[in-house]
Amino acid sequence: MKRNTSLPTLTKAEEEVMHIIWRLDRCMVKDIIEQLGDPDMPHSTISSVVRILEKKGFVDHKAYGKTYEYFPIVTKEDYAQHGVKSLMEKYFSGSPKKLVSFLVQSENINLKDLNDLLKTIKDSPDSKKK
Repeated sequence: MKRNTSLPTLTKAEEEVMHIIWRLDRCMVKDIIEQLGDPDMPHSTISSVVRILEKKGFVDHKAYGKTYEYFPIVTKEDYAQHGVKSLMEKYFSGSPKKLVSFLVQSENINLKDLNDLLKTIKDSPDSKKK
């Protein structure tokens, strides 16, 4: 999917429900409630969140009478890519180098992870084109 540059940001509740939908792939509202582990969660609340996700373009549904089966139309990877790009633009002037430098300096990435990252970059299809 190439539309990840225009994805809207999800609220915490929307993102929590979206993670469940990504994990289940196809589900009904009752399945989401079951996964949340809160049997007292009102069906209407989760149904509203799922409808918002549908309006935002993250999920679609197939109707079986009055019952809807929901499925993701935005992948978790596309949303993650959107989130990282947004983070880079907001805090690191859009620079991946500044982001990685920040991670190294704040000790959120160790030398082994950094070497693995460099190997991944070296082995990427884009680097082989050059």
